[in-house]
Amino acid sequence: MGTRLGQRPVLLGPLPRRRQTGPPVTTTPNAGSPAYGLVCLTSGPEVRFRTITLTRYRALTPTAREGTLLDLYADNIARLRAAATFCQERGIRLYRLSSSLFPMLDLAGDDTGAAVLTHLAPQLTRAGQAFTDAGIRVLMHPEQFIVLNSDRPEVRENSLRAITTHAHVMDSLGLSRTPWNLLLLHGGKGGRAAELRDLIPDLPDAVRLRLGLENDERAYSPRDLLPVCEATGTPLVFDAHHHVIHDRLPDQEHPSVREWVLSARRTWTPPDWQVVHLSNGIDGPQDRRHSHLITHLPSAYHDVPWIEVEAKGKEEALAALTAPT
Repeated sequence: MGTRLGQRPVLLGPLPRRRQTGPPVTTTPNAGSPAYGLVCLTSGPEVRFRTITLTRYRALTPTAREGTLLDLYADNIARLRAAATFCQERGIRLYRLSSSLFPMLDLAGDDTGAAVLTHLAPQLTRAGQAFTDAGIRVLMHPEQFIVLNSDRPEVRENSLRAITTHAHVMDSLGLSRTPWNLLLLHGGKGGRAAELRDLIPDLPDAVRLRLGLENDERAYSPRDLLPVCEATGTPLVFDAHHHVIHDRLPDQEHPSVREWVLSARRTWTPPDWQVVHLSNGIDGPQDRRHSHLITHLPSAYHDVPWIEVEAKGKEEALAALTAPT
């Protein structure tokens, strides 16, 4: 059913045709009406994805691994297309792609996942086209263990492999190599902003041209990341909740929130592609845990066009935000 790599059969198919990497044809939300984004899953059963643990995977024979990943990847691609339909039916125009769609894809020394995904390239391309046809902007925010500026060489190597794999998935979906289809990371290892700044220009184009950086509540404030973003042409995704926790501010109405919204906007080209993150703490502004619904929308976000909603209630939180008042 294909060619052979090593001593076992591996499913192979034609490589997907590369889409144009220039700016996509896009539309921005109406003035005064931001696009609120769904993050990966729904709280209900509508948008869910399958996975497999590393322990279970390694217990399988090589042939069984291939068959297991083929079934899992194909099912997750179908579920991804269903996610596009779910968003379209509810007027959701911003969607964060799960970075766990294809487990074992970046597993060092094992190309089974890559071969299976190549075999499924036509299905993956059609899934990406479903979002494009529906006018839904797609982003990705991979796991926090991706630390490109780590002081440990093995962590840097693993991180680069992981982020490159995620960028390949975005390419295979036909998503543009621009911040319209953002690939978002935190600042990584604390105290190493200079190292982060220096490595960004050398990242593969599939990563670098989509890359964005987000402030977090511990290691990197927007003040720390802004010089990196300005030096490298990387957009800054501002998170007001993280900012309030990091700087121990009373709430998200602090004047600095608006200042950072505007400073972050200047890193976006064009400015109306700006994305911010929205969340509230369960027990108040300093609580890192995300609340089920959004109880406070900062006034500083009044003219932000794209808002990813990081609430436990997922689609319920989006519905509450967009309900008529």
